[in-house]
Amino acid sequence: MLTKANSASRLLRSTTTSNLVSNCPLALSRNAHHGRRAPVIPHTPIKIFREIPQLREWRRKQLLDHRSIGLVPTMGALHEGHLSLIRMAATENHRVVVSIYVNPTQFGVHEDLDSYPKTWEKDCDMLRDLDKELAGDGNNLGSIAAVFAPTTGVMYPSGRPSQEINGKGSFVTITPVGELLEGASRPTFFRGVATICMKLFNIVAPEKVYFGQKDVQQTVVIKKMVKDLCLNTEVVVGKTQREADGLALSSRNIYLGTRRRTVATVLSKVLKVAETNYLRGGRSRDEILGPANELAKLLLLEQNQLPAHESVKFEVDYISFADPDTMEELEEVDETRGAILSGAVKMLPVESPQPGEDLGLSDGPSVRLIDNIILRPVN
Repeated sequence: MLTKANSASRLLRSTTTSNLVSNCPLALSRNAHHGRRAPVIPHTPIKIFREIPQLREWRRKQLLDHRSIGLVPTMGALHEGHLSLIRMAATENHRVVVSIYVNPTQFGVHEDLDSYPKTWEKDCDMLRDLDKELAGDGNNLGSIAAVFAPTTGVMYPSGRPSQEINGKGSFVTITPVGELLEGASRPTFFRGVATICMKLFNIVAPEKVYFGQKDVQQTVVIKKMVKDLCLNTEVVVGKTQREADGLALSSRNIYLGTRRRTVATVLSKVLKVAETNYLRGGRSRDEILGPANELAKLLLLEQNQLPAHESVKFEVDYISFADPDTMEELEEVDETRGAILSGAVKMLPVESPQPGEDLGLSDGPSVRLIDNIILRPVN
């Protein structure tokens, strides 16, 4: 969900995103010298920018040519959810920029920064194929024009800030919405998200930015940042993309493995029960969340009764029934405004793994899954 380097060695020394691009010698060699044109994803016109001045020079040309820019921020490990946002951006903008950067400041000290999937070559292949698809669709206003894949040295020129809760650095903090739900469980998360998004918006200067509804609290935080800090960009939210069984697409699903994948729909099932109660006329917190919470307990009990070599253990962090603008918990929904149902579940490592069992990427560490459903206003 990015200035001209002094040498290729600087790119190799930089952290985080350098790992993403180390297998792309064309990009390294052609971008390492002052004055050279930006490299491209092979067999496409999609430019690869890794430094800010080069991207800004290109952006100025788009402005002079009256070409609008849509930005899709990503951390790589692209999936259909990202592609759906790029398609949306291509229908509304002349040029689409996709940023690929694993931002360290939105990870807690003990979270999965080091193991977060880095799939640069696969991402480039997906963008190449999508570019061909977009070129064949006459309904699009634009296409994928560039990928912004900076290093941490570029994005944090004074040095990477601490990931500690009380860490020092130049941060953007949006409160109180950034302190609730995901913010309560991951205290540095929205600070890191808001900071990196502010940087990307300043660098790319997009007319529109695109985020997925799956990270619904993130969209609320970013909208508030754009409004309160008077940024000249529009936040567009695309609907959540799901697997056939209802699991929301996420780059972290690759950690699940086969056994946990079969149970990973627990959160979407619980939220669907809450939604059904709303559609049937329930308006109070107890009417909407009561049966949903009971289902969560029942599904966990079912797993606890299975033998260890078959069971999947999970912990429900929260199931929320909240105001759509503030994410504050509600006791009763205002029919004219609707509400947001959201939740988070931690899928614990499997017990008694069997020989040859698919445990997922990095041998299946704990996986935090989030999901949400928007309760629409009643006309």
